[in-house]
Amino acid sequence: MAAYQSFIAISELHPNFSHPKVTGIIIWKTDVKSFPDRKNVGADRFTFGFTIKDSPDFFINVAAWGNDGYINGLSNSFSIGDCVIVENPLVANKDPEKDERFYPTTPSLYRLLVTEAHSQVSLCADMDTIDRLLPLIHLPVKDSRDFYSLGDIVANGQQLDGTVVNILAAVKSTGEPKLFTTSDGRKGQRLEVKLFDDSVSSFPVVCWDREAIQLAQTWIPKETVLFIADAKISFDSFRSGMTATVNSKTIITVNPDTREASLLFSFAKQMSESGALDQDEKPEDVPVDSIVDVYTVSQLKQKANESPEAFFGITYSFMSKLDLDTSVSKVIKTRCSRCKFQVTDDAQSCTSLLCTGTDQVLSATTGFDLLVDFTDHTGTLHACTLRGPVAEKTLGCTTKEFTSLTDDERTAKKWKFLLERCKIYVKILPSTKTRSGIRGAVVACSLADPGEVKQHMSALLSL
Repeated sequence: MAAYQSFIAISELHPNFSHPKVTGIIIWKTDVKSFPDRKNVGADRFTFGFTIKDSPDFFINVAAWGNDGYINGLSNSFSIGDCVIVENPLVANKDPEKDERFYPTTPSLYRLLVTEAHSQVSLCADMDTIDRLLPLIHLPVKDSRDFYSLGDIVANGQQLDGTVVNILAAVKSTGEPKLFTTSDGRKGQRLEVKLFDDSVSSFPVVCWDREAIQLAQTWIPKETVLFIADAKISFDSFRSGMTATVNSKTIITVNPDTREASLLFSFAKQMSESGALDQDEKPEDVPVDSIVDVYTVSQLKQKANESPEAFFGITYSFMSKLDLDTSVSKVIKTRCSRCKFQVTDDAQSCTSLLCTGTDQVLSATTGFDLLVDFTDHTGTLHACTLRGPVAEKTLGCTTKEFTSLTDDERTAKKWKFLLERCKIYVKILPSTKTRSGIRGAVVACSLADPGEVKQHMSALLSL
C-alpha cells in the first residue's frame, strides 16, 4: 500500500507538480520514428509514444524523445501489457492539433513528455500495484456499447470511407507479415487480420506498425475477441469492399471484460465447434486447372507449418477413410444458411441460441458433409472436408440419389475409392482444432491415372 500511495493518480496530474511519479499498465505503444533535428543539422531526433492506464476511467499518452540509443533502448525495455513507473515526466498541456490527429484520444487534459536527461521509465516490481493494474488491460477505452458491428460497416459502405469508428469483433485468422520497400527506400511491413461477428463472416483489418503486428501475432483465431477503438474505415477499390486500419490513434483491447464481448466470445466458440467457419472457407475459390503444384502428404504438412497462409496443391494419395456406409445422417447434413449450425431435417427454426435468425423461418441447405483421410508413403492427412458440389462430383451422385441407394450400393461406391490411388486437389488451411494444426478441404478428386502417378511420384522421390 505504501508503494501505491507514492504515486500520483493520472486523474490528479497537473503541470504545477514537481517531480511527479506515475504508474500504469501500458495499453498501447507506437513504433520508434525519427525526424531531422532542427537544432543540430545533420542529426536526427528519435521518438515513440505509449499510453498508460491507472484506473478504469483514466489513461494518458506519454511521448519519449531523445537520441537513437536511448529511444530504441527504452522502447525495447517494455511492451503492451507491462506495468511501468514513469518518474519525473514533464506534464504538458495537450497540443490540440497534433494530439487529435496523431495520438489516442484520452480523458486527460495533459500528456507526459519523457527525456533521458530528466526522466526515468522502469518496469514496476511491486506485486500489489501490478495486481491492481493488470485487470485494466481488459477494459475498453470507449463505452463498451459504442461500436459498429461488421454488418453495420458493410451496410453503410462508402458512406463510412475515411471515418473513425469502434469495432467489436472476433479474430478469424491472422496472416503473415508482408515486407515491402517504399519508393524512397524505407522498409516497412504489413499484416492483415480477418475478423468476424454474428453479422459478417470475414472482414479485413490491416496493421502497419511493428508494435501492432507483434500484438496481432499473439491472437488465437476463433478464441480472441477485440474491441478496436478508433479504427480507420476505408473503401478498398481493389477488393470492392470496406476495410479497417490500425493507426497511431487506435487502441485495441484484447478479450474485453464486458457483457458484449462475452456474448461474442460464446458465439465465436459455437461457430468454431460447429464447423461453420470452416464451411465459410470455400475450397472452390480458384479454378481447379490453375492448381499445378504436386506434393506428398508430408510436404503439405511441412509447407503449412512453415506458413499459415492458405494454399492449394495436388497430392496423389490413397483415400484411407471414406465412411459412406454409415448412417445417412453422418454423410448428409442440414445446416442453417445464416450461422451454419447443424439442424435436424424437420426443424422449423435454427436451434442455435446465438443465431440471428432464431425468430425467423428456417433457411437451410442440405448437402454431403464428409471428413476423409488421405495417405501416401510419407504419412496421412486426417479429417479433410469433402462437401457440397465437390462431393457430388467426386461420388457421381446427388444427395437425393445417394439416399435411394441400398446398403450394398453405398458400400460398393465406398470401395470404388477406398484404398485406391486418387488425384486430389486440396486447399490447406491453418486450424486450431486439429492436432497437426492444419486442415484440408477437397477442391476436386478423381481416381488417378497410373501413368500420371508414376511420372509425378518419380519426380517427387528424386527431390
